[in-house]
Amino acid sequence: MTAAAPWTAPEVQPAAPESVAGERAALEAALDHQRRVLLAKCGGLTGEQLVLRSAGRSTLSLLGLVRHLADCERWWFRRWFGGETELPHRFFTEDRLEDDFDAAEAAHAPEDFAAYEEEVTAARAAVHGRPLDTAFRRPTGEPADLRWLLLHMIQEYARHNGHADLLREHIDGRTGE
Repeated sequence: MTAAAPWTAPEVQPAAPESVAGERAALEAALDHQRRVLLAKCGGLTGEQLVLRSAGRSTLSLLGLVRHLADCERWWFRRWFGGETELPHRFFTEDRLEDDFDAAEAAHAPEDFAAYEEEVTAARAAVHGRPLDTAFRRPTGEPADLRWLLLHMIQEYARHNGHADLLREHIDGRTGE
């Protein structure tokens, strides 16, 4: 009897967003592009590869980034924009703020990727049909609108996709978008 092949993250090809689009379509397409870039950085890697850390004391890993960004989606789109203020974090607690990275385990990679996809789907549902000037309060109490939130999440992903690029290069030499 042969052992089952280890789980690997699905291969994803990020398509470039349209060059000409209305504001809403452009913002949503840019965010979706960044989401797909993250998944592309993980594509074809096993759970064991996804938890490899970059260097030294850092707990940064590709699986940790997936978990972290799942919680960012949940935190911003559902908890703050959507008003689900009692919604707990998925991968960390107030007592263990770094568990999205520190507690990432290869064996849980399939479930963590599924949780990420669930949060992206829920985030899309939270903003569906809502005008860009829909206001909400940030955790600091400052006002913001959906436009700000979409831009904030594009920046969040872009920053972490830079980390993901370095992590992927460290794992197998693959670079690029």
